[in-house]
Amino acid sequence: MNQNLENNKHEPLDAKRKRLRFRSWHRGTKEMDFVLGNFADKYVFDFESKQLDLYDRLLNNSDPDLYNWLSGNEPVPPAEDNEVMQLFLRFELIK
Repeated sequence: MNQNLENNKHEPLDAKRKRLRFRSWHRGTKEMDFVLGNFADKYVFDFESKQLDLYDRLLNNSDPDLYNWLSGNEPVPPAEDNEVMQLFLRFELIK
């Protein structure tokens, strides 16, 4: 198991939501900051514990990988394909 995930295993849900939201807005590339930050603003505070764990896992992927999966340039690896990833892939910034 990823050491960061193991360290955060007993983190209170409110603190975890805030941490994940912060990480979403501070990725390293402005484009993914914008996409993931808006995604987090919309969903993270409604996610249950399991979904927060899946989102934490999603955030451990690189920006180039996330961009390629989101844009359809590459398929999502089976190990990363889960309900939160599918929600992320369907996320629309502008309606």
